[in-house]
Amino acid sequence: MKLHILAVGHKMPEWISAGFDEYVKRMPPELRIELREIKPELRTSGRTAQSVMAAERQRIEAAIPKGARVVALDERGRDWTTMQLAQALPDWQRDGRDIAFVIGGADGLDAGLKARAEWLLRVSSLTLPHGMVRVLLAEQLYRAWSITQNHPYHRV
Repeated sequence: MKLHILAVGHKMPEWISAGFDEYVKRMPPELRIELREIKPELRTSGRTAQSVMAAERQRIEAAIPKGARVVALDERGRDWTTMQLAQALPDWQRDGRDIAFVIGGADGLDAGLKARAEWLLRVSSLTLPHGMVRVLLAEQLYRAWSITQNHPYHRV
């Protein structure tokens, strides 16, 4: 099983890449994280947020691996704890399907894409930069895995 992070945005600052890469390299081979950057739609005058999100949706859907379970990150999503994520991880592994975590662009995710997702997940009630969400999600996936392995990284 592979964990895909599909994120609208590219050309992140080095500290974002370094933070993300740190957690990716900690993951075990059977639970790799793969980042797929989605080019953001140009925001020109006269374009609505809906038209921008619709264009980004097409790019996102083209990047979702066939048969993958889609988890869309959204401010109105479920507010899972790290322990809930850790409890879901073994179930997902037993299922064997890849997981595609989707991070939207500046305007968020298209409503149709959110409707397609099996889960809507809120990472934080705070507004975060999209690049930071990548790092935070990768860290939480590593932490969830470490919990399932009784690894000392996660301390209660």
